[in-house]
Amino acid sequence: MDTRPRPPLLPRLAALTSVLLAGALFCGPLAAEVRVKSDTLIRGFERDTAGQDDAAVIPVYEYLQLDAGSLNTRGLAFHFYGWGRNDLGDGGFYRDDSSGELLFGYLEYTRPFSTLNVRLGRQYVFEGVSNESIDGLRVSTGLTRHFTLSAYGGQPVALDSEHGRDGDSIIGGRVAHLRRSLYEVGLSYKKVGDDSNDQEEMLGVDLSLFLPAGISLYGLSNRNLETEGWAEHSYELRIAAGPLLLRPFFEYFEYDDTFGTGTNSAQPFPNLSRIGEKLTVYGGELSWLRSSVWDLGLRGKFYTYNELDSSQYYSALATWHGKALTQVGGELGYMKGDAADNDYLLGRLHCYLENLPKGVPLAFLSGELIYTLYDEEIYNEDDSFFLSLGAGQRFLSDALEVKLSGDYAWDAYYDSDLRGMLVFSYTFQR
Repeated sequence: MDTRPRPPLLPRLAALTSVLLAGALFCGPLAAEVRVKSDTLIRGFERDTAGQDDAAVIPVYEYLQLDAGSLNTRGLAFHFYGWGRNDLGDGGFYRDDSSGELLFGYLEYTRPFSTLNVRLGRQYVFEGVSNESIDGLRVSTGLTRHFTLSAYGGQPVALDSEHGRDGDSIIGGRVAHLRRSLYEVGLSYKKVGDDSNDQEEMLGVDLSLFLPAGISLYGLSNRNLETEGWAEHSYELRIAAGPLLLRPFFEYFEYDDTFGTGTNSAQPFPNLSRIGEKLTVYGGELSWLRSSVWDLGLRGKFYTYNELDSSQYYSALATWHGKALTQVGGELGYMKGDAADNDYLLGRLHCYLENLPKGVPLAFLSGELIYTLYDEEIYNEDDSFFLSLGAGQRFLSDALEVKLSGDYAWDAYYDSDLRGMLVFSYTFQR
């Protein structure tokens, strides 16, 4: 393992972006359009660490995005997005965590007067069963008027830290048959290898069906070819009748089939997978779009586990829409379950306000409040509380946005938590 110290990521990201931007501007085809977006986040809170109680944690994050080339037309373009972090605190809270990451960086070519699209580099792939970050090549095109094909191959980014990258691989793709106003049916495949061993192999079918009378059906079924079990079934029916929208849904998950089966599999629910847990979720949502101003809704959701406690959730929602993006809404919900933390009454209020009165030196205000009252005490506490408030202003013809926000919370697992964040978002485009 290479134990040599690495330079801080923020300067490395800036240097890499400068090189890429210079290269993009130097290459004629890439110089057509350039867009750079910078988000600088300064957070502050206190945490107990291995060497200090109530240590000040002051991380500074930089998210940098660059797009250059044919951004609004077909042709050649380059896309880059990464982040870095530097902790100004003294507690070593992030000592064992990554200090940054290249999220994507790829060349993209879209052929004029064609459906051909080619991407080369680090990128996200969403192809039926695939929701992956890869270093590799992806190609998509239309085979005929009613058939499309996409395929990709390379190395999975998620296995970068598992015993190096030698022998790591990922391949997959999707073929679909469609009539755009009637339906689209897709068949997708994914295979992941780690150190030359099979890590995951999935096959999936997805469907979009548009029926008369405002009825549509969306869904997917994924099968784990390693375990020979169905990992997931998710289906949603939408029925529109004037201002009413009814949305019944059904979801089914088998935890030991949903995630990779290899020895280095990233398994977020190891205990549930070990006991062979299965989860069925079903319910529905009824929305009444009363006007362009009011949205009203009712929701019911039922969670059924094979091994753990099951529960049901019911809620009523209302949202008022004002000018631009202004909206104010709320939710009143009730969760009924056998476990103490799944038996509660929930109230939620949220707002986002623009076009504020003259004399208020702000472009927008935002807020959210959540209060939960439990039926039984959890660690001698029977409620939890969360409050978030934010305010922002825009400068330089809206190219620069500055937002200050603060969160305060308490629940059964900690007495209180106070944190703040200052965000500078700048966009340059030419």
